[in-house]
Amino acid sequence: MNPWTRLLATGFFSGNVPVAPGTAGTAAAAVPYLAVSYLTPGFGTLPWVLFLVLVSGVAVYTASAGEDAWGPDPGPVVIDEFVGFYVTVAFLPLSPAVGVAGFFIFRALDILKPPPVRASEKLPRGWGVVMDDVIAGIYGNLLIRAGLSLWSG
Repeated sequence: MNPWTRLLATGFFSGNVPVAPGTAGTAAAAVPYLAVSYLTPGFGTLPWVLFLVLVSGVAVYTASAGEDAWGPDPGPVVIDEFVGFYVTVAFLPLSPAVGVAGFFIFRALDILKPPPVRASEKLPRGWGVVMDDVIAGIYGNLLIRAGLSLWSG
């Protein structure tokens, strides 16, 4: 695997930690989100869609390369956690509170794998690696929306 693909697949090497690489990968994804949340009030729909499509495409490609190098759903590949976290917080108010909630909610859902999260892991190559996190991210996004609605309602 070339060095750039390895860099991206491992979430800037956060997936190389010996314990809980998925949590480390999610934390690595949360850091830029939290930094940006202090700098801007938010993004529109189109920038979010473009960002998610780009990150998802890169994730499927690099996760496939990671599987070629290390076998099925390898621990060091955490680019899928980046996608899942960003789906969790997408289209929501850009804030540290949403980022922290998104981190914990996404990690819980990624670990628990409610249906059909686990079933989506059976998709071929990088698609299975990434799609379970996308679905967990969708669940997480809906839970945060529900929480924000209850909080403000």
